[in-house]
Amino acid sequence: MNREHLEIQELLQQRADLQARLKLLPYDGTPEIKTRGAGKYLYIRKRAAGKLTSTYVDVYSDNLHAALLRYAKEARELKKGIRRAEKRLAQLGYATEELSDRVLLNIDFARVNMKANIYDQAVLEGVATSFPQTEDIIENGRVSGVSANDVQKILNLKHAWEFVMDWDVIATKTDYYILCHIAKLVNEGFYNEGGRIRGVPVTIGGTSYAPPIPIELDVKERIAKIVADGGEPVEVAIRLCLYCMKTQVFNDGNKRVAIIFANHYLIGQAAGLLVIPEKDVPEFKRLLVAYYEERDNGGIVEFMQGKCWRKMDDA
Repeated sequence: MNREHLEIQELLQQRADLQARLKLLPYDGTPEIKTRGAGKYLYIRKRAAGKLTSTYVDVYSDNLHAALLRYAKEARELKKGIRRAEKRLAQLGYATEELSDRVLLNIDFARVNMKANIYDQAVLEGVATSFPQTEDIIENGRVSGVSANDVQKILNLKHAWEFVMDWDVIATKTDYYILCHIAKLVNEGFYNEGGRIRGVPVTIGGTSYAPPIPIELDVKERIAKIVADGGEPVEVAIRLCLYCMKTQVFNDGNKRVAIIFANHYLIGQAAGLLVIPEKDVPEFKRLLVAYYEERDNGGIVEFMQGKCWRKMDDA
């Protein structure tokens, strides 16, 4: 990969990350205070499609007003970063690659199912939230009765899914760099360098398997080979997913990262989604341990293809 191509890829990832962060903000616009009689009320003013809009938020309070000002400042900084990335992409001669109607449909399919997918992933990781709680966290960024760590994990999953659903990111090949950026988003708030390859030994509960410390060049080559070897898209996605889980590429979040990474490939091939359904998590974990210990006889691949593959045509 030449330096210019690498810079383009990094800029696309950066832009998609900033756009995902922008979407996570509960409010995007300039706060304004309106007085009616003896009461004061807060609104958000913004321009959309050339039209100035004013949306009611709530009764005025100093705390809410301060929060809206923070959101407005953060939104301005994010938009500034997006413009810088786009300017540099234009200087490098990058043009957005056209996606097929089928891939665009798959992106919509992923977006419509994002809340359910995140809930299923949270269950796989042992996050103790109900679906309504998970939905509330995704929509509002908080919910009572749930630990701060679990809220952060769910928000990170939303951030990572938003990233891989970006058109330019989907147009980018599924490789080690995409994997690392997904890991960075999934581990945000837990590790300073959550997207860096693991450099310490780890143990996996429930199995005698101890994954060796991964070597970056080997991981890059193995991912590239899985993609290059081809086959049915769902088969490639499953191989990518299982390889990343077994290798334990990062210090934490490997199952979450592996599933989203596999979906980057699958969506780009317009071949549906790969998600471990809540009801099948115990069976998946049993088969995963057998896979780690090389005694599953291909059972986990058959299971994932039959139980975890959501095809658009079946929706």
